[in-house]
Amino acid sequence: MTYQETCDYLFNQTANYESQGKNGYKEGLDTMLALDEHFGHPHRSFKTIHVGGTNGKGSVSHMLAAVLQVCGYRVGLYTSPHLADFSERIRINGQPIGEDYVTSFVDAEKDYLDSVKATFFEIATIMAFKYFSDHDVDIAVVEVGLGGRLDSTNIITPLVSVITNVSLDHTQLLGSSVEQIAMEKAGIIKKGVPVVIGETLPETRIVFEAMAQEAGSPIVYAEDEQEVESVDLLSDGTVMCHNKHIPPFKCGLGGMYQQKNVNTMLPVLNELVKLGYLCQCQTPENRDAVQNEMTQALLYVKNLTGLHGRWEKVGEKPTVVCDTGHNVGAWQYLSKQIAESKGNRKHIVFGMVDDKDVYGVMSTLPTNAVYYFTKASTKRALPEQSVQVFGQQFGLEGAAYPTVKAAFKAATEAATEDDFIFVGGSTYVVADFMKTCI
Repeated sequence: MTYQETCDYLFNQTANYESQGKNGYKEGLDTMLALDEHFGHPHRSFKTIHVGGTNGKGSVSHMLAAVLQVCGYRVGLYTSPHLADFSERIRINGQPIGEDYVTSFVDAEKDYLDSVKATFFEIATIMAFKYFSDHDVDIAVVEVGLGGRLDSTNIITPLVSVITNVSLDHTQLLGSSVEQIAMEKAGIIKKGVPVVIGETLPETRIVFEAMAQEAGSPIVYAEDEQEVESVDLLSDGTVMCHNKHIPPFKCGLGGMYQQKNVNTMLPVLNELVKLGYLCQCQTPENRDAVQNEMTQALLYVKNLTGLHGRWEKVGEKPTVVCDTGHNVGAWQYLSKQIAESKGNRKHIVFGMVDDKDVYGVMSTLPTNAVYYFTKASTKRALPEQSVQVFGQQFGLEGAAYPTVKAAFKAATEAATEDDFIFVGGSTYVVADFMKTCI
């Protein structure tokens, strides 16, 4: 098969939650464990860091990978979903997996993969682990796909487990309360492995405490220390972090919510230092060196790891920003930041998928904007007319457009050079925007 034919097989001929929703989701780890045995347990040949949570796990994963790269490690990075191409999900030192590896892997194993009815995400996960093993990575940062306890990535025993936060998302699969979702996400806590928690609610903290105690795992709450005290949004869309114990530094990822993500990431570095990573001994000189490397890594994280779509400024006159935030937890930050952004008028290109809390998100959206309701090119996307009707119930006015490209074209034609255009509501809206409008 060609690379495109291989991707078509992965996306369309295997069960795929990302495109099919609940019908494409397979619960349990039996198939993943069988795949792992078939391929000789590739994840055992390198160290890992496991990152889960409702919001921010992608940013935290990329920041950790960037720091490890700058410190001299050969670093694997496995994340999801992708924006433009499947290869973005699997990287070594920022470089995407080669098309030849993807096609040869599937060509060689397709009959076996079909025989065990492996899902898209199971195939992608074992491919990532095999690729990292074949290419001798030192350490891999592995982002949870969905939930934690039954996620395909949860066959690893990491150096550190990370849970950024918990809010209501994927309730059809993970549970209808934050306590239930917290139990699923806490399923990545392993016996004796330290776990860093970014943010908690009273209901989720109880869950994390109990499950860490049962596993004998040291637990660190980043919010208790609150190392990052505030952030300033800079004109280029990035943020300056002001900290409690270390000098201010610039993070190359945009969005005021990066305060929470950086604050979660810093204790993970502390745990790695305790384990003998980043520096061999905790002398003042080494701490300074690690700090310098960390600030360089965070400044250039996009170049080092290829992350896009986090309050990313992609145009000027008018200002154009896109962001992959797609649930209430994310939009509590995004709505405030859009409202505070400079621009005579605000234009918002917006779409959602059908398993998200549409009412919850739309209740947070700014009303003093013109909306361009649209539909991303995924089967899970809500029809643009439905998004428009939902929006009208919250006083959000605008027209409906069948594609992201058409919606963005209408927004740019209506905007003056002093206006502000935002594109988002779903990762898939941003993916279509990146592929067709930039």
